[in-house]
Amino acid sequence: MTKQIRWGMIGCGAVTEVKSGPAYQQTRGFVLQGVTRRNSALAADYAKRHNIPLVFKTAGELIASEQIDAVYIATPPDSHMELALKVAAAGKPCCIEKPLATTLAHSEVILEAFRSKNIPLYVAYYRRSLPRFNKVKSLIDAGEIGQVRHINWHLSKASNEQDRSGAYNWRTDKAVAPGGYFDDLASHGLDLFGYLFGDYQQVKGLATNQQNLYNAFDAITACWQHESGITGAGSWNFGGFSQCDVVTVYGSKGELSFSVFDEQAITLINECGQQKFNIDNPAHVQQYHVEHMAAALLENAQHPSTGRSATHTSWVMEQILNK
Repeated sequence: MTKQIRWGMIGCGAVTEVKSGPAYQQTRGFVLQGVTRRNSALAADYAKRHNIPLVFKTAGELIASEQIDAVYIATPPDSHMELALKVAAAGKPCCIEKPLATTLAHSEVILEAFRSKNIPLYVAYYRRSLPRFNKVKSLIDAGEIGQVRHINWHLSKASNEQDRSGAYNWRTDKAVAPGGYFDDLASHGLDLFGYLFGDYQQVKGLATNQQNLYNAFDAITACWQHESGITGAGSWNFGGFSQCDVVTVYGSKGELSFSVFDEQAITLINECGQQKFNIDNPAHVQQYHVEHMAAALLENAQHPSTGRSATHTSWVMEQILNK
């Protein structure tokens, strides 16, 4: 593609207000041309506030429109496969919010639909594009901690008011997100580890519901091995006392620690002592991810988060949840 790309966005929820929507508008070669969502009044309001020229009544109309060149699917994951297959049938490049789908089987169907027609497919695992995590990658690749031996990640959060009230939340509805917040949050870190340390070879997990506040899992533990031989372990609990988000990478000559979600300093400890690296995220956290899509579509560059890599992450998630 050598022309300006006009994007259509399906779904105008919170993630699109600051994290992603403005990034499409501010990326050279991209135009956010149209939007749609189930509530047409809210879609019109979003378009007005963000100066988007077109509002479509349905997702089907947006996908089929000759004024739309590519589609960003920003809806809950239970709708991803149906929408993605329509985009693939229309022959248009697509970016899908993570996780790619609710199951590995659905992820594989989506991947094959785009791969069989040689249509670009990207997934919004945007941490692969963020400078702070590419700094982590550069430190590892430069051998600052020697040979990587093991990764450990612990993430815990207290239950929130919505959880305790029993109000509906798709993130804790097992029909949409079987792992609850694990699906929404842990997928980011597990995908990032695939980027930093290579594909996973074997994965084991245990999942349960300790609080009985909703029907999805709320406590998950896992261990794994990458194809490189690096081992890993993780635990995710969404009913703890306080918030914790710490990744530690243990090497033969040092250690690295960082947070997946909090913008804490990256800490390197090796024979030279301790160093800290403070790298802020951009105002629109998907900015680099979207810019990399522009480079891929307009300049034939490689993008770090594709349908293939996201499908591999879906496999990892499914192994952990023992589905």
